[in-house]
Amino acid sequence: MSQIPEGLLYTEEHEYLKPSDEEGVYFVGVTDYAQGELGDVVYVELPEVGARFGKMEPFGTIEAVKAVSDLFCPVSGEVVEVNTALDDDPSLVNSDPYGEGWMIKLRVDEPAELDDLLDATAYRAHLGE
Repeated sequence: MSQIPEGLLYTEEHEYLKPSDEEGVYFVGVTDYAQGELGDVVYVELPEVGARFGKMEPFGTIEAVKAVSDLFCPVSGEVVEVNTALDDDPSLVNSDPYGEGWMIKLRVDEPAELDDLLDATAYRAHLGE
């Protein structure tokens, strides 16, 4: 069974948004379920700070032993920080997806889009857990 922390928002494509200390800014990464399905992550391609993405636009790719997958921006916004630790250790996505394995920090453009995301209970139901 996957870890699905309360207080985060989730997409059906297995990305999460975790509130940061700054209002309107969220950590974005892939869920524990997603990293488990991918297997050992060997490379993550992330955007530059300042890049802007619309809701569900690809913002990068994640490469694992089994597959390469797009990473989708859960809501529209601007990248304000990128987790450069993943350059040296992409396996952080596997070992700590909700902590050190985050990918980008996103300043949300349209707070109403957050209402379209799943809470932990709905995400669990989506996974059939």
